[in-house]
Amino acid sequence: MTAPDSVPLHALVKTFADALMSAEADALCNAEYGQVSDERVNHRNGYGPREWDTRAGTVELAIPKLRQGSYFPHWLLERRRRAEQALISVVATAYLLGVSTRRVEKLAVSLGVT
Repeated sequence: MTAPDSVPLHALVKTFADALMSAEADALCNAEYGQVSDERVNHRNGYGPREWDTRAGTVELAIPKLRQGSYFPHWLLERRRRAEQALISVVATAYLLGVSTRRVEKLAVSLGVT
């Protein structure tokens, strides 16, 4: 669930991810969606739902399916999710150990998290 103030960011993340996946699927097919082309090597075959947990909230993605072979965005791999979970774990541990929120915030900013 997203916070009300993050709804525009949430929509922007979804729009960007959908556009990126569409462009990657077009590249695999050698033609844009719906375009008639002699160079086309594959066709789209619907979409598969997938949830993507981000700092902007959970984004519902529609991953393009292909008739032949498969497509899965490399940037949706589990590594990023684990890295984000590890960061949350460190912050939670620091809080439980009594580290001040200002020190945790300074640490987060130094790591590039705002």
